[in-house]
Amino acid sequence: MNACLKFQIDPAKYKSISSGFGVLLKEQGFRGFFRGWVPTLLGYSAQGACKFGFYEFFKKYYSDIAGPEYAAKYKTLIYLAGSASAEVIADVALCPFEAVKVRVQTQPGFARGLSDGLPRFVKSEGALGLYKGIVPLWGRQIPYTMMKFASFETVVEMVYKYAIPTPKDQCSNPLQLGVSFAGGYIAGVFCAIVSHPADNLVSFLNNAKGATVGDAVKKLGVWGLFTRGLPLRIVMIGTLTGAQWGIYDAFKVMVGLPTTGGVAPAAVPSPELAELKSAA
Repeated sequence: MNACLKFQIDPAKYKSISSGFGVLLKEQGFRGFFRGWVPTLLGYSAQGACKFGFYEFFKKYYSDIAGPEYAAKYKTLIYLAGSASAEVIADVALCPFEAVKVRVQTQPGFARGLSDGLPRFVKSEGALGLYKGIVPLWGRQIPYTMMKFASFETVVEMVYKYAIPTPKDQCSNPLQLGVSFAGGYIAGVFCAIVSHPADNLVSFLNNAKGATVGDAVKKLGVWGLFTRGLPLRIVMIGTLTGAQWGIYDAFKVMVGLPTTGGVAPAAVPSPELAELKSAA
């Protein structure tokens, strides 16, 4: 994470992945790669708990509103709406940790970690300063999460439908968890591509006091916003997303719940709709 941020905010100094790793290692040592790990761990743990938990809630909520037939017919729209709603809440939990993490990672000497970085950040920019990146964070995370959940559900459904001859409920738990990891990894690749420009903006805005979106575009360029640090982020996000789905579904299996995704059940029409069809 630290190396990826360096590539994003200082393209003149960190010209490529290989040379950038060398510069970071020379200047900050091996520990520099792990700077800011505490706010990263706490922030993304809080975000993940809200994201996955509220996604299940909103997916059921919107499915109940739509009814069985329309929920099956427009399932992708329900995945998108449920994940977007969940991410709005999840980012409120993440944003303060993200702000401190970026400052700790990109400004050596600012703070050692969360314990001294958070009060110093608040003293410098006020409590509201912790949320100055919330809009670009939403701009990064909401499309990211919509792509993450919708593509995951679609990939897993296609795997069980076309690649595995055995029905999902007859597959072993290890096989189902393997499908979850693979589906998560593929979804993570799409997520990284879709959210990368906003990720560069969040990193730039949190790194420099008073920085604007225009400043970021001027320094990184439009092409740079879309491509700067993208290969490294694809590997990182793909692995992370695959691991998240694997851990999440492993927990669901442990408590007796089915893994996420799979071939959608056939819609059950309402009695009123059945009567109308028979009358016609």
